[in-house]
Amino acid sequence: MSPVVGPLVTTLKYASLAVACAAAIIPLLTIFMAAFKTRQEYRTTGPLEPPQDWTNLSNFVTAFTRGRMLEGFVNTSIILVVSLVGAILIGTMTAYAVDRFDFRGRRLVMGGFLLATLVPAVTTQVATFQIVTGLGLFNTRWAAIVLFMGTDIVSIYIFLQFMKSIPRSLDEAAMLDGANRLTIYARIIFPLLRPAIATVIIIKGIAIYNEFYLPFLYMPKRDLHVISTSLFYFKGPFGSQWEVIAAGTIVVIIPTLIAFLLLQRHIYSGLTSGATK
Repeated sequence: MSPVVGPLVTTLKYASLAVACAAAIIPLLTIFMAAFKTRQEYRTTGPLEPPQDWTNLSNFVTAFTRGRMLEGFVNTSIILVVSLVGAILIGTMTAYAVDRFDFRGRRLVMGGFLLATLVPAVTTQVATFQIVTGLGLFNTRWAAIVLFMGTDIVSIYIFLQFMKSIPRSLDEAAMLDGANRLTIYARIIFPLLRPAIATVIIIKGIAIYNEFYLPFLYMPKRDLHVISTSLFYFKGPFGSQWEVIAAGTIVVIIPTLIAFLLLQRHIYSGLTSGATK
């Protein structure tokens, strides 16, 4: 590489990184500063202009009380826990059956999961809504739980990668001791899948926590709002309280940010360790 091209490539590389960082940080910084502004201040100042009073917490109080965010956190927690438990059980059982059982159509099953990911979700919303309504789940927490519980191909792929690293000799030894398939799954396979389970919990948990569309569509009842739909009530046809929405957004972001910072090592290791064992 020539002495001119080398520094140019390095400069372009760091410049692209700086642009990417700015694209990620500037929106968050704008929301953070808007959360401390009054309504008049928000209308008369620029988006990157800092607030006059950093101790102004009235927007946070309004978002938490009038937005009933505590109730939203409770509903979100219930849906999150039940959905994750169901998704993990369904996903691990599916991966165990696909990897360990020899049956006709096994490749067809995996092809069906891959085909489902290629179908745009918007094209199935009418049928999904009719099914949810027909089951009597509309305007209940079970509507979101059942839809979230559906195991996606990413979760199955993660479980399958870890499943392949577990030797079949463990299954055969357990069968010689008289264990059936359910016992092998519950006492041998499931405990060994803990790294994969932790990865799926983090990835799917954050996705469920941030989901807006499904709760908004299937749970419009005010008492069933979740944390992602709580702030929507500050937006109306006659105006929006953007400074309150910004404060509520900060409150919503904090748990996700803390969880990611604490568990990012498990996310990265979980996505790669199954493929390298």
